[in-house]
Amino acid sequence: MAPPRPADPPQTTPSTPLSRLAELRGVATSYSPSPDRTVAASDTALVAALAALGVDASTPDAVSAALAAQEAEVSERLLPPTVVCWDGSAPAELAELPKGTRLRITTEQGETRASAEQLPPGVHALRATAPDGRTADAHLVVAPARLPTPPGRTYGLLVQLYSLLSQRSWGMGDLGDLAELTAWAGRALGAGFVQVNPLHAAVPGTPTDPSPYRPSSRRFPDPVHLRVEDIPEFAYVDEPDRVLTLLERAERLRESVLRKGALIDRDAVWELKREALELVRAVPLGPGRRAAYVDFLAEEGEALEDHATWCALAEVYGPDWRRWPEGLRDPRSPETARARGELMDRVDFHTRLAWLTDAQLATAQRSARDAGMAVGLVHDLAVGVHPDGADAWAQQEYFAAGMSVGAPPDAFNARGQDWGLPPWRPDRLAASGYAPYRRLLRALFRHAGALRIDHVMGLFRLWWIPQGRPPTEGTYVRYDAEAMLAVLVLEASRAGALVIGEDLGTVEPGVRETLRAHGVLGTSVLWFERDWDGDGLPLPPERWRADCLATATTHDLPPTAARLTGDHVELRDRLGLLTGSLEEERAAAAADTGEWLTLLTRLGLLWGASGGCPADSEEAEIQAVHRFLLLTPARMIGVWLPDAIGDRRPQNLPGTWDQYPNWRLPIADAEGRPVTLEELAASPRLHALLEVVRAGARTGGGRRARGGGDGHAGR
Repeated sequence: MAPPRPADPPQTTPSTPLSRLAELRGVATSYSPSPDRTVAASDTALVAALAALGVDASTPDAVSAALAAQEAEVSERLLPPTVVCWDGSAPAELAELPKGTRLRITTEQGETRASAEQLPPGVHALRATAPDGRTADAHLVVAPARLPTPPGRTYGLLVQLYSLLSQRSWGMGDLGDLAELTAWAGRALGAGFVQVNPLHAAVPGTPTDPSPYRPSSRRFPDPVHLRVEDIPEFAYVDEPDRVLTLLERAERLRESVLRKGALIDRDAVWELKREALELVRAVPLGPGRRAAYVDFLAEEGEALEDHATWCALAEVYGPDWRRWPEGLRDPRSPETARARGELMDRVDFHTRLAWLTDAQLATAQRSARDAGMAVGLVHDLAVGVHPDGADAWAQQEYFAAGMSVGAPPDAFNARGQDWGLPPWRPDRLAASGYAPYRRLLRALFRHAGALRIDHVMGLFRLWWIPQGRPPTEGTYVRYDAEAMLAVLVLEASRAGALVIGEDLGTVEPGVRETLRAHGVLGTSVLWFERDWDGDGLPLPPERWRADCLATATTHDLPPTAARLTGDHVELRDRLGLLTGSLEEERAAAAADTGEWLTLLTRLGLLWGASGGCPADSEEAEIQAVHRFLLLTPARMIGVWLPDAIGDRRPQNLPGTWDQYPNWRLPIADAEGRPVTLEELAASPRLHALLEVVRAGARTGGGRRARGGGDGHAGR
């Protein structure tokens, strides 16, 4: 039986040709910032969104013509461009075909079928021929009805890789550090996974945007994460003086962060690594390595060639492809083909880097599995790409020109948000059978035990904002969530991987239920889990959902120590970010924290930490917070690695740009002293917290907490 489809959001009744046209193209005519309030989208927003979808709605006559054409297309169409068949259920679209329609299905495996029954999983070619001679070609996505439920309960670590420096790092955490972390966490701590930030390729610049959520490409990882010494050819570089100089510079760069208080400088790290990698590339590959490289080129094909070509052209003309010579703005133009040939040496350099980075990602995941991790690496998929970057250049036909993704105004942000990311066009995705989306997922799942999807609600709809306009003047555009989910479930099941959806914030009705029905886990963060439909107090652990990753905090929130001490309020005050007075904000934060501490006490979870710390110490309270997470039925428990040593600084402070060093801070202890991976592994405070979590995960939550709490909030 097919899982339920998401409920449609509240809509105003279409009463004009423009609103009717918008509805037919999936453009929302209204949105609901709260359950009791509906706001109409402006005509300007509708016209702009339709224009980005290739529909002229600039005048009444244009609207009438477009509406007539769209209605005729819908009435005459036999099939939509993509049809979904959940395992064991027939697509509704096939049942609605005229009686006597003949089907011809060519499967991925090369078989030809005349029926949609018992098809293997995959994306197949479907042709329907009606008795009146009409034909339709469509992509038929056959996917399992849902992903398997994770076996048992597991816990793991959450970390921003760049922040995790070891004594071997070149100024920021790298894939060698990640492999070391997974091996240690799996073998010494019994952890089941390590979740990292997006490792997507960044847009080079001066300075490079450090945010991992505004990448140049989501398809290919960034070679800045390479551990240069782990590349086999590095040992054969025949310039010992240059190698020694590079290693000395790397040591100075590392020590400037770890010992002198410098911020992580991604550009300096990349400049150093690029010099080293140019030397590495001069070393000939052995026959086996050459064969592996050739296989990688063949497997990645045009997508890799496009990515490497963009990188090579960016070295010559800068990273904003829209300012390149006109002929080079088209990846398929004769001018681009000629430039690719002229720059073939640089194109090969960048394809080689992609191969090397992919290999070290594979090593990190293999290290995790060899250490006994049930899941291993959890990679993160950003919601979009930078408009100047490689994906936006190579896949122009799939992006909505002149639009940016964001969020509408709501109770928490009256101005809305603009993330500066171009959205995918749902019509072009559907027409291609979601080809770029499938290729993206396949690449990410290749070396992952699970994938976290940032803003998973974007599979259903995204807030489109006309470039140059404020977020208040946007509107929602709907995607075919059933097809997006079917492709996601198909690719995850092929990889044997889990999927975690970041579903925090405002979520339209039916979305969480639909995700859960397909086996996609949600995300639950302690401070947000309250009885919002009742008294607003902290939600008792037994009322939490089971199908989720439960954590105390995330990269966008204050670390738990800062939340407990109120340091996050002081930080926002220093940066001028408070909306009320400092006293009001302090009081509100203290009340919020106090309610949670009261619940922890009632449940008997708060007692002295190891080493003689009193029950009201920060360390003891952090342990109690994690004991609480273990009382919930959550299938996955995540520990923010900086929490384990009392770090007080958020990795990212939303609403800031240059006022705060977002994405540039190393993991530090409670005093702000940077801590290496080696020091983390030896930290008594870290081991005390993770022993609490490990023991609770092993016993199913450890409900026999001290104090004899009854498992309810005492209310």
